[in-house]
Amino acid sequence: MEIDLPAEDDPRRIEVRAWFTAHAHPSPRELVEAGYVVPHWPRPYGLDADPAMQLIIEDELRRAGVSKPVNPIGIGHCGPILVALASEEQKVRYLWPMLSGEELWCQLFSEPGAGSDLASLTTRAVRDGDVYIVNGQKIWTSLAHVAKFGILIARTRTGGTKHTGISYFIIAMDSPGIEIRPIRSMTGEGGFGFNEVFFTDVRVPAENLIGEENLGWGMAKTTLANERVSLSTGGGLQWGFGPSARDLVAFFADRGGLDDVHRQEVVDAYIDGEILRYHRMRMISAAVNKKPGPDASLRKALADPHGRRVFTLAKDLMGAHGMLDTNGRLGSEWDHGFLFSPALTIGGGTSEVLRNIIAERLLGLPHDQVAN
Repeated sequence: MEIDLPAEDDPRRIEVRAWFTAHAHPSPRELVEAGYVVPHWPRPYGLDADPAMQLIIEDELRRAGVSKPVNPIGIGHCGPILVALASEEQKVRYLWPMLSGEELWCQLFSEPGAGSDLASLTTRAVRDGDVYIVNGQKIWTSLAHVAKFGILIARTRTGGTKHTGISYFIIAMDSPGIEIRPIRSMTGEGGFGFNEVFFTDVRVPAENLIGEENLGWGMAKTTLANERVSLSTGGGLQWGFGPSARDLVAFFADRGGLDDVHRQEVVDAYIDGEILRYHRMRMISAAVNKKPGPDASLRKALADPHGRRVFTLAKDLMGAHGMLDTNGRLGSEWDHGFLFSPALTIGGGTSEVLRNIIAERLLGLPHDQVAN
């Protein structure tokens, strides 16, 4: 596997760089129309880009100081399902404003009694003419308080196995009968906070059904796979965002003064980070852009404990200052990350669930046997 980026004189790089020269401050819509927001998606939304082209675009975005529109759940989790299975009318209506960040999305999956065992969900959607009537509750829904739309899975048929009779919907978050209650966390964050969402006789147009009724479980699994890809990309320790192990190493390389034990801990963190970076390149160069598979679960299972270790190490190395909410380079972002890090091994699939997926789908081990 080649790790290095294509050369400076690569024609594709020259073309992308020329575009950013001509569009020094591109609008989100211009980035979308150029195909640079999701280059691996099919046209007209992306460029059908191969891994090398994707890396070129990411590199040139950084060089130009340009950020993509922020809509992590919409673009990372919901969008691929809509591209694959939505009607043309649904694609035209929802994908363009999703990609430009004009309309934020959330994911309405987990329930109080159906988190890791998502197929045990009890939220119901009953067909009534040209609408579905939805009743139930979701929890841990990031961005629900600011989202315009959500993807919802609900039970549309009882009987049979718990994986059958589940359907997949688009739902407007300002629909009558939806109540959103924020869940306060110790990070004090508001923008990406968690929420409880309650549905009381919410009317969802039948045209908002994605794919076929009662066949939503397969789509839900694909969404979760996309989520694990999304939550495990990039170099940041918080699901691809925030500081990295490299940032920690750079700070202490400049500062010095570490004893031998702490020096080795920093080196170990750097090595782990580099292994994960190479694994990400392997994912990109393989089939992850075609259909996310169990490899995404493997990366997330490795990356999330790494994030917790590095944030904890950062606080330890700060000594007494680590007990304060400081504003230095090893300050607020590390404080926030340390408080948020316990969520890393839970959100988007707990470490226990991921290990089961790895055991069964990568190692070929048998499924758990249910005792009689």
